Amino acid sequence: MKWFVLVGATLLAALSMAGCREASAPPQPVSFHAQGLPERLSDWHVLTADGERLRLNAGVEPYALNTALFSDYAHKLRTIWLPPGTKARYEAMDAFDFPVGTIISKTFYYPRFAGSQDAVLRVREQSGESRDGLDLKQMRLIETRLLVRRQNGWVALPYVWNAEQTEAALARAGDSVPLEMLASDGSQAQQFSYQVPDENQCAGCHATNNSTRAIQPIGPRARHLNREDPWHPGENQLTRMAAIGRLAGLPANDIPRNARFDDATAPLEDRARAYLDVNCGHCHSPRGPADTSGLWLDAATADPIRLGRCKPPIAAGQGTGDHLFDIVPGKPEESILVYRMDSLDPGAMMPEVGRATVHEEGVALIRDWIKAWVGQCSVGAGGADAS
Repeated sequence: MKWFVLVGATLLAALSMAGCREASAPPQPVSFHAQGLPERLSDWHVLTADGERLRLNAGVEPYALNTALFSDYAHKLRTIWLPPGTKARYEAMDAFDFPVGTIISKTFYYPRFAGSQDAVLRVREQSGESRDGLDLKQMRLIETRLLVRRQNGWVALPYVWNAEQTEAALARAGDSVPLEMLASDGSQAQQFSYQVPDENQCAGCHATNNSTRAIQPIGPRARHLNREDPWHPGENQLTRMAAIGRLAGLPANDIPRNARFDDATAPLEDRARAYLDVNCGHCHSPRGPADTSGLWLDAATADPIRLGRCKPPIAAGQGTGDHLFDIVPGKPEESILVYRMDSLDPGAMMPEVGRATVHEEGVALIRDWIKAWVGQCSVGAGGADAS
């Protein structure tokens, strides 16, 4: 009998030790898949989640933007992983040139309302809130999008998180996630369906050159990244990227920088242009998918007419709301730009994809910007005229 007890105790101890070793085993290294479409986000080993916390794997670096694309008030954890020994190359205006094997991730999430499984909060994202990953008791994961740099170019892959917050599955056809969004005090409940884009919609936004139609990153550009690093206070994000061997060719001076759209101390012009640049400029540019519209809202455009001043629409159809010009100086209520930003009509709203709600703060900013314009539009025999 004693022998059985001894053997049983020894076996239990061995199993316990094995279990401890398994529980404390380090995560597998990041896996770059040079081909194929992995069905699970965990196949990449960029992020890990156990229902309690979302964690970044070793070598996966978070980054932040000065002004970010609006996505139904979702918060975003952005990361970059580069193959060991490689560097991205600096570009002044375009997306950085990343090496083959790069994996860029963007995880969309919301703070939970009082621990609710369904209700989420519409609150401002806190700087550095994802320093140690995300506490999933406080945050609800919605989706993680990957941009993967393969030999033949970039591939966009959307993954949707399960209810247990332990895994995300590839959603090539996109998805719709019903949400109830509340103000921080629990008021102003808003029901909407968060839309996860399908592969074609991902490519539609990220194909920033209408001639090549090649997918490119949008956020990792000098003017968006040139800011203090939220996870390393006092350090510039680009300078740190270069210092840790992740960025080559960073100049000492004259690095472009966009304003934060919500920084009340920055000039109104800078804030509005930064907002339009990141939300609209990847399409509305001389090379973008909306190049034929004649409305260019990227950071490099300075011509007031190209920015919309007294410019009649070319092919907006019902998207005009019966307004005559993209921007009427001093009159946002008569400007097509504001009308389309403030609309949820599928035939009029801009951007066309990526939102199911109106960004009230963004619309207010563009209203104020247009109010500050001086002049008036008139229509004569020769067409529109600005004076």
